[in-house]
Amino acid sequence: MIEDIIAEQTFWDVALGAGRILLSLVLVIVISQIAIKIVEASINKVFRKKGLMFQKTEETRLNTLRTIVTSALRYLILFIAGVMILEQLGLETGSLIAAAGLGGLAIGFGAQNLVRDIVTGFFILLEDHYDIGDFVTVSGISGIVEEMGIRVTRVRDFGGQLHIIPNGQIAQVTNHMGAAMRVMFDVDIAYEVDVDRAIAVLDDLFTKLEELNPEMAANIVEGPRVLGVDALASSGVTLKIWARAATMTQWTVTRDLRKLIKQAFDREGIEIPYPRRYLVFDKKTYQQTP
Repeated sequence: MIEDIIAEQTFWDVALGAGRILLSLVLVIVISQIAIKIVEASINKVFRKKGLMFQKTEETRLNTLRTIVTSALRYLILFIAGVMILEQLGLETGSLIAAAGLGGLAIGFGAQNLVRDIVTGFFILLEDHYDIGDFVTVSGISGIVEEMGIRVTRVRDFGGQLHIIPNGQIAQVTNHMGAAMRVMFDVDIAYEVDVDRAIAVLDDLFTKLEELNPEMAANIVEGPRVLGVDALASSGVTLKIWARAATMTQWTVTRDLRKLIKQAFDREGIEIPYPRRYLVFDKKTYQQTP
């Protein structure tokens, strides 16, 4: 009788212990899933509320950032839940965590370039260094950004070549997409030309740009104007022209302005200097012999 009572108590103790463990496992799993849902909802809410920080950012970039952050936090929660489950099962987790740390360290050393590319790409996306369609200079390459990812950036230069640049190699970025880009170039006139008259011709031309070239004038944000005499060169006087143009139109504006300036100088008889060579012959020395 006593043995039966002891056996029955032992059975209930084991059953109670097993039930406790099972309940703990279920609670860990449920709590981890709830935590994941809360994290995902919080991240989505943060990205929606901080939308003003990403005015230039495309939807694909926001999705990329949201996916990366959500995945990282999800894996962290699952790892913690897994460790808690192993502890409930009576397994030693200290050695497992140490092994995982060593394994991660080994993988980090083996794939350090890949890790560096991903980490750098994440901060490029997060800090909004440039956008798809921006004209940038990256790692000595200038061109239009066609694609930007978490590992590489693809830039197509004006020759048509596509450059694939690992994000980890991007040490400096120059983004040429300002609100208004500077237009600055030189115009030379001959020394025989009156400088004040040449500047007056240019000022008159610049006041008539809207009727001469309405499309170009619409792209000019400020100016153009003559800054003054910039240099006294060997063959002429150099005048500096300055203006500000809408983004990505500065090259067209520069070309059109140069064309109009050349036409105005031709009408007014203002000579643009060019290299010349004068040869002086001595008639006595070079006289033809009969």
